[in-house]
Amino acid sequence: MPLRIEDYALIGDCETAALVGRDGSIDWLCWPRFDSAACFAALLGTTEHGRWLLAPASTQVKVQRRYRDGTLLLETEFETAAGRVVVCDFMPPRDAEVSHLVRRVRGLSGRVAMRMELTPRFDYGSARPWIRELADGSGLSMIAGPDAAYLRSSTGVRIQRQDSNIAADFEIGADESVAFVLSYAASHLPPPAPIDSSLALEKTEALWRKWSGRSAYAGSYSDAVSRSLITLKALTYRPTGGIVAAPTTSLPEQLGGVRNWDYRYCWLRDATLTLLALMHGGYYDEALAWRNWLERTVAGNPDDLQIMYGIGGERRLAEWTADWLPGYESSQPVRIGNAAANQLQLDVYGELMDALHHARIGGLSYDTDIWELQHVVVQHLERIWEQPDEGIWETRGGRQHFTYSKVMSWVALDRSIKAVEDLGLEGPVQRWREVRQKIHADICTHGFDAQRGHFVQSYGGTALDASLLQIPLVGFLPPDDPRVQGTVAAIQRELVVDGFVLRYNTHETEDGLPANEGAFLACSFWLADNLILQGKLDEGRALFERLLSLRNDVGLLAEEYDPRVKRQVGNFPQAFSHIALVNTAFNLSSAQGPAQQRAQEGKSEDR
Repeated sequence: MPLRIEDYALIGDCETAALVGRDGSIDWLCWPRFDSAACFAALLGTTEHGRWLLAPASTQVKVQRRYRDGTLLLETEFETAAGRVVVCDFMPPRDAEVSHLVRRVRGLSGRVAMRMELTPRFDYGSARPWIRELADGSGLSMIAGPDAAYLRSSTGVRIQRQDSNIAADFEIGADESVAFVLSYAASHLPPPAPIDSSLALEKTEALWRKWSGRSAYAGSYSDAVSRSLITLKALTYRPTGGIVAAPTTSLPEQLGGVRNWDYRYCWLRDATLTLLALMHGGYYDEALAWRNWLERTVAGNPDDLQIMYGIGGERRLAEWTADWLPGYESSQPVRIGNAAANQLQLDVYGELMDALHHARIGGLSYDTDIWELQHVVVQHLERIWEQPDEGIWETRGGRQHFTYSKVMSWVALDRSIKAVEDLGLEGPVQRWREVRQKIHADICTHGFDAQRGHFVQSYGGTALDASLLQIPLVGFLPPDDPRVQGTVAAIQRELVVDGFVLRYNTHETEDGLPANEGAFLACSFWLADNLILQGKLDEGRALFERLLSLRNDVGLLAEEYDPRVKRQVGNFPQAFSHIALVNTAFNLSSAQGPAQQRAQEGKSEDR
């Protein structure tokens, strides 16, 4: 039986990441980048598809784990009848073309027999590497095609090759330590030099503590906010500033189902909330890097604008299936790449304009040429906003006139107008006002069901959609508008399961996939934000704290939570869940949190 998704913790070096299980296994690792082929893929297959276990040899073990405060250094403490040990897992900052993963074992009491098992695989578990001893006798090399990994250990621990696997048995007593270092480099390069694991630990811990110490949050939820911001930083690709939605692919939204997607890419949809979370958190360097990634990535013809891109701005994200992997708890197919990159989703135009607008009013320096690009993008949107699209949830059941897509088209025009009116930029503001008003009227006429008293998922339909919670959050209508209040009440009545918000009713919506999935956690945070804007602070706080209770033992959240089986589901950890957590925490602690700021910015005469 595989570990639960919430039984994993994240480590990384801001260029790639690994998932470490409570049992001491590393079952997922992509080298050298987030979106690279996995070196360890046991998460989506079996142990034969690549994993690294480091744990006591005893089967009777008590486990506790934690991150060192303010860091991404994971400590897993194992207690056996013979004694206690702690394993510290981390990835130090990358050195040129070389990446390292360090596992340090330290004895706390008694004398504990330990077992290390490494099943090295490349290309999503399909390639068994050629294992050889290094010429200097310091460890082993593992080579398969373009990839190479090198394992070294402390003096006195004998590493043995066992067919296509590697193992070591050793004992460790109180105050003794043993370290294993797995290094990656392209196979055509010389083997990387060994590193001092003690110095690497000190340096890595100091860097993370310095970074987390810059947090500007001073509210009641400092631990949760700090861990979420650290997670967001860990999901940032340092060379470009892009932020991946998650470091994993194909973790199911329904256990055993087909809703399995590759999330190791950067979504434009996350842009504004990411920017606000970083700026409110005091991380302007990261916010600027993210904004710069946005500008570089969307540059070009607006006809070519995509909803997501690779971490370097890559556009081709072809989707294919790794048929040899059975998937997490038999959830198939295992998808690599994401075909949704080719969908038309009108909301990303609004998200892009909103993000760039908040970057300006937030004081981030910008290239004046980007305003010219925005002109062209808005002109393109003026021509296409009346078309149907695939919508925010990237449905695969055909295009519709999704209400939220139209709302964000309105946002694109609104923020462009604000740039002229409030920031002194130049543009055809009168024409934009006319288009903005036309979109607003169109939504209120076709996207609102007067008989039921709430907005609907798509024109002509009756289904609800949690994306409608964004209507007051982006300033389309005020939170006290009866149409907004009716929509929020309807969502609470029809889309809330066990206190958590579903994206939509999969039995009612033709999304091209079988029904059933978990509750999308960001949507539940949006509901809390709505309650806060409506002045229902106690309700909003209660929902927020219930969402906090879903975090695993080290403070991490997946994309969704399935209240039927009471488990986290979807890719993990999910940046959007942690972004939403940070923003809601600020909304609860400040009269001008992200929701208040964004809603206030959207006020216009169209209401």
